[in-house]
Amino acid sequence: MFGVPVEKNKKSLSDEELVALIVETQDASLFGELYDRYGKKIYNKCYSFVKDTDEIQDVTQDIFLKLFEQLHKYQGRAKFSTWLYSFTYNFLVNYKKRESEKKLGERWEKLNKNEKHLLQIEDVAEEDFFELKLSGLEKALDRIEPADKALLLLKYQDDVSVKDIQNLLQINESAVKMRLKRARIKLVNVYQKLQEND
Repeated sequence: MFGVPVEKNKKSLSDEELVALIVETQDASLFGELYDRYGKKIYNKCYSFVKDTDEIQDVTQDIFLKLFEQLHKYQGRAKFSTWLYSFTYNFLVNYKKRESEKKLGERWEKLNKNEKHLLQIEDVAEEDFFELKLSGLEKALDRIEPADKALLLLKYQDDVSVKDIQNLLQINESAVKMRLKRARIKLVNVYQKLQEND
């Protein structure tokens, strides 16, 4: 498939081609290329969940070790970067909630059962949501459920579309929108309480 030696050719491969080749060959040097492409981004995502520098480095390494084991599960339903960010947030949610040892999807399913009462609550307009002060927003994000935080970061920080989230979580569009609505409401409520206390 690749006429040029892989070492010279790997930089020109798309993420999806690189992943397919890694899965096929289990070549650690090819995985190193994937790490070079995404290591800093994943480190920064870890920073939003873990504040200790040494711990962030350990968690980042743990994510990539787990990724190497699980890379074969990437099915191409979304761009690789979108799948990787979802994988990372799932890992971080589990990391933060180690005692429960539940996957992000399972936690969202449980939360989904209890969200019927939120149908009556007026949604927070995205314009108001975006006007929250950054410093207060970071504090508020740290105080909401990790599953809600991960979903908000996936949508608003990583700019993943509702359709891609729908494909990643294998739920319908209205469920994604409801979960986003619920998470925005919770975040704004926590943010407002923090502002009242300042």
